[in-house]
Amino acid sequence: MSAAPVVVLVGPMGVGKSTVGQLLAERLGVGYRDTDDDIVAAEGRTIAEIFVDEGEPVFRAIEKRAVRRALAEHGGVLALGGGSILDADTRALLAGQRVVYLSMDVEEAVKRTGLNQARPLLAVNPRKQWRELMEARRSLYEEIATAVVATDGRTPEEVTQAALDALELKTVSPGGQPPDPRPEDVMASQVTRIQVGGSAGSDPYEVLVGRQLLGELGGLIGEKAKRVAVIHPEALAETGEALRADLAEQGYEAVAIQVPNAEEAKTAEVAAYCWKALGQSGFTRTDVIVGVGGGSTTDLAGFVAATWLRGVRWIAIPTTVLAMVDAAVGGKTGINTAEGKNLVGAFFPPAGVLCDLAALDSLPVNDYVSGLAEVIKAGFIADPVILELIESDPEAARTPAGPHTAELIERSIRVKAEVVSSDLKEAGLREILNYGHTLGHAIEKNERYKWRHGAAVAVGMHFAAELGRLAGRLDDATADRHRAVLESVGLPLHYRYDQWPKLLETMKVDKKSRGDLLRFIVLDGLAKPTVLEGPDPAVLLAAYGEVGE
Repeated sequence: MSAAPVVVLVGPMGVGKSTVGQLLAERLGVGYRDTDDDIVAAEGRTIAEIFVDEGEPVFRAIEKRAVRRALAEHGGVLALGGGSILDADTRALLAGQRVVYLSMDVEEAVKRTGLNQARPLLAVNPRKQWRELMEARRSLYEEIATAVVATDGRTPEEVTQAALDALELKTVSPGGQPPDPRPEDVMASQVTRIQVGGSAGSDPYEVLVGRQLLGELGGLIGEKAKRVAVIHPEALAETGEALRADLAEQGYEAVAIQVPNAEEAKTAEVAAYCWKALGQSGFTRTDVIVGVGGGSTTDLAGFVAATWLRGVRWIAIPTTVLAMVDAAVGGKTGINTAEGKNLVGAFFPPAGVLCDLAALDSLPVNDYVSGLAEVIKAGFIADPVILELIESDPEAARTPAGPHTAELIERSIRVKAEVVSSDLKEAGLREILNYGHTLGHAIEKNERYKWRHGAAVAVGMHFAAELGRLAGRLDDATADRHRAVLESVGLPLHYRYDQWPKLLETMKVDKKSRGDLLRFIVLDGLAKPTVLEGPDPAVLLAAYGEVGE
């Protein structure tokens, strides 16, 4: 069979070829085809996986064959991969075709591509890489284009109409709803914005949840800042350098400060190292700190920001579930000491939080599941829908590819945002966020912070549920539900029984304690948290008896 496409769409990655292509096909009454989809179907691998496994030359050879086949077979609207026009033979085949080049400028490109690790050619510094790619490709796009249609600031429907007008094509359909876009064509506007109200003299700020959020960072930093410090853990050295380079491209004097991974970063020595770096960089009160990483990194970055010059603005870019739903939201910053966790710190809210869900795609499963402990906590203390979503498919809840990932994270953030908006400095209501944390922190200290935070909090919630039950506060069904939900996603329920004396001594210096009076957050029922003060030592031991092994 031989055919010629009615329209061929070309343009860079993320420009929206898939969405616009499907709209064009509907308006023209023809079929739609995408050569990237053809390649994935034939190879049984994603484009990114082919790049990693085989390298770009092999992928380009596969792509060339796919484009030649599609041009010969398809008589509708055809979308080509962003780099397909690099091949001279492909450009020759496009001569005489109706080719529409969908264009966008660099700022729009960064918003759409952001920190998405699925894009093999934009994995390091999106802004710089974008410019280099376009310098190599723009003239080639324009060479083979019948029409050039800018997509900046336009909806998919508006781009579709502009393409039809440019080609003077008659339509059989007056319009219609745009198809569901592929993830790579999702616009930056599809972002959930959660407001965290200001209290105790602090300014309100937003937590943004979505994908491809890097384009939002410049707006949060603002025009007054001259210098930006990116604090990142060793494990995210490439990401930290990419952010630094991207900010430098925007005209900031940017410096990357690498710190140890996980809890090892939360020490006075590491904080002092960061202060030294800020001093050597000439940081002033109008400059900005960006903390990118897990909860330990955002805790440290916020504390450094709170203490440098008595407070400079900071922005959190959490890259783990734990950091997104807990550590990066609310302004509790701090470091650890030999005597306990987070005993030195400050209440210092960020200027904004960017929760880019793409960062979770490559998170190790144990780290992802650990973060679910804080999600489950939010379900028990305030939003039972979270528990229902997890119970509907526990296995799916264990992966960022699950159908409810975004909703689980957004609901958890809303719980925390509502609490901290009314009680920044833990004078009352905010204590409920420590559900499961009293014993959890004691376990972490006992393990010298080698246990994941979420794992320790899971055991702590199991203990809190049993304590609530034995104190006559919590019904059996809700107490048992703790064990069922935590266990269903693979979180631990037990800790060593012989460690109780050590754990009890550690809990006596917990932040919620008052003098020698132990205080625990327990539940009076589902989503009904309360404080239990000075429980009988026998009841405490009995509750731990259900946890210890």
